Amino acid sequence: MQASDLTAGSVERISTGFQFTEGPVWDRARRCLYFSDIPADTIYRYSDAKGVEVHRKPSHFSNGLTIDDQGRLLACEHQARRVSREGAGGVETVADRYQGKRLNSPNDIVVARDGSLIFTDPHYGLMSGLGGPGEQEQPHRGVYRLAPGASEPTLLASDFQTPNGLALTKDERRLYVDDTIGSHLRAFDVGDDWALSGGGVVLEFPQEEGAGVPDGLKLDVNDNVYCTGPWGVWVISPSGAVLGRIRMPEVTANLNWGGDDARALYLTASTGLYRLHCLTGGYTRG
Repeated sequence: MQASDLTAGSVERISTGFQFTEGPVWDRARRCLYFSDIPADTIYRYSDAKGVEVHRKPSHFSNGLTIDDQGRLLACEHQARRVSREGAGGVETVADRYQGKRLNSPNDIVVARDGSLIFTDPHYGLMSGLGGPGEQEQPHRGVYRLAPGASEPTLLASDFQTPNGLALTKDERRLYVDDTIGSHLRAFDVGDDWALSGGGVVLEFPQEEGAGVPDGLKLDVNDNVYCTGPWGVWVISPSGAVLGRIRMPEVTANLNWGGDDARALYLTASTGLYRLHCLTGGYTRG
C-alpha cells in the first residue's frame, strides 16, 4: 500500500517559518488547530478563516497539547516541567511532581473517557533550547496516569529510554507508546484498574541520521497507527504490519486529525505546518 491508497491528495504546506513545531490538536468547538513551537516558546492557533495566530506566549516551551471534555486546552510544558490547563481563571498546574520530585518534562498527552490524563515524561525539556537546562530528578522516564481529581499522578510504566508519542484505542484496552531512542513502537494491554501488561514491541523503525525518529502518533477509526518516523509518517496495522508510508518534505514530529469530518491530517514538521486530506477518518478523542 502506498500513500496514494491512504490519501485524497498531496501534502499541503499551510504555513512555514517556525523553529520546531509539535503537538497539534484540533478544537472541534472553535474549529481551529492549536500547535506548539517549542524553541519559540509559543502556542499557535490556526484556522482557515484567520490563518496562523499566536495563542499563548510564553508557553513554557510547550510540546504536546490536547483538549479535555470541557473544551480546555492541556499542555505539556517542558520548562515548567508540568501538565497545565487553561481555564476561566487562566493557566493552572495539573501535575508537576511524582513522589515529591519534579517531573522530567511532560511530552505528549491523551485524555481517556473517564477523564484520566495519560502522559509521557522523557528528558528532552531538560536540554538547553527546549526548556532547560535542568537536572533529572526522577529515576526513570515514565508513562503516567493522573486520575480525575488527583493531585499527583501514578506511574504506569518505567522501562523506557525515551517514551514519547502515545495513543489509546477506541475501546481503551490497548495503549500504544513509542520510544524515540529505542526507535520502536510498543503496545500495552490496559486492565480495568489501569494496570498495564504486555508492552511488547510492535514495530522496529530503521535508523538513519537526519531522516527522523518515532515521535508523535495517532490512530484512525480502524485503530491503525499513524506514527511519525524516518522519512515521514508510517501507517501500521494493529498487528504491526506496515500498511504504507507518507513521505514528508521535512522531518515530521507530530500529527493529529482535524476538520469537520476528522479526515484532515495535520502534521507539524520542523519549520512547517502541513495538511493532508485522507480517505479514512481519524480517532480524535484526546
